[in-house]
Amino acid sequence: MLPYALARPLLFALDAETAHELTIAGLHRFGCLLPEPPTITQATTVRVMGLDFPNRVGLAAGLDKNGEAIDGLAKLGFGFLEIGTVTPRPQPGNPKPRLFRLPEQRAIINRMGFNNHGVDALLANVRAARYTGILGINIGKNADTPIERAADDYLACLDKVYALASYVTVNISSPNTKNLRQLQGENELDALLAALKSRQTQLADKHGRYVPVALKIAPDLDAAQIGHIAAALRRHRIDAVIATNTTLGREGVETSRHAQETGGLSGAPLFEKSTAVVAALASALAGELPIIAAGGILDGTQARAKLAAGARLVQIYSGLIYRGPELVRECVAMTGETAIP
Repeated sequence: MLPYALARPLLFALDAETAHELTIAGLHRFGCLLPEPPTITQATTVRVMGLDFPNRVGLAAGLDKNGEAIDGLAKLGFGFLEIGTVTPRPQPGNPKPRLFRLPEQRAIINRMGFNNHGVDALLANVRAARYTGILGINIGKNADTPIERAADDYLACLDKVYALASYVTVNISSPNTKNLRQLQGENELDALLAALKSRQTQLADKHGRYVPVALKIAPDLDAAQIGHIAAALRRHRIDAVIATNTTLGREGVETSRHAQETGGLSGAPLFEKSTAVVAALASALAGELPIIAAGGILDGTQARAKLAAGARLVQIYSGLIYRGPELVRECVAMTGETAIP
């Protein structure tokens, strides 16, 4: 495979979604040819959610929605991978175009809409992969499932992925599925988390294995909303929270020709907003459950800043598009035990 410095201009010359599809296909077919990631001496195993992570840097959900490139992505040096978001049934997502690069701002806007091949296809790919590291599976609801029946979709996915996941992430924060963020409301969230925790307990008994459940939240929350979410997470003994998903805001990209495109904004302009949510959650949770930080990490210093704000682990996605595998290595080195402020 081409070094990323050579591949990026070719990929950026293509439509963003076409480039994405080619990258996943390339990692699927030729990822086995990539060299093993170098050992970074600063990195030490960290225990989070009862799992031992070889380093603190993970792949965020959204890049490999169907688990097609697990083995190739594993060669990039991540301490863990998160695939999905997957829904019970296959769905095409929103109409194209729906993915836009903003190179000057090192940002991305997407309105993909949980396009995926369905949970059964994802599980077939997981079974076929050789990867034995920590694998998170991110679950969502189908677009045509009424919001009042959303729990049915999450429970159906949890039932199916439980046996093969290291942990499961419940995505209620994508801005691209109609009304989904309503599930972050106090009453809606309480009901959903109660149902998920009850099912998790049943599945742990059935499989003889406890699989942690994490909740992924939005950055577009005020202090009261963050407080309500933190209280619900503690009350229902959820295992972790991922902060954050993409933002509906357009601060920092106003001059881009794509600024008016609808969808979630990720990349560099999200860093401050998402890090503020991490800090607020850390204060509200008082260490009772771990925070996994995502949003706007473009260099190792920013990854370390997420930990300083209160996170235990970090995830990257948009930064990988702009920096390539070098970003993973840099973040791993900067978040090793000797590098943590």
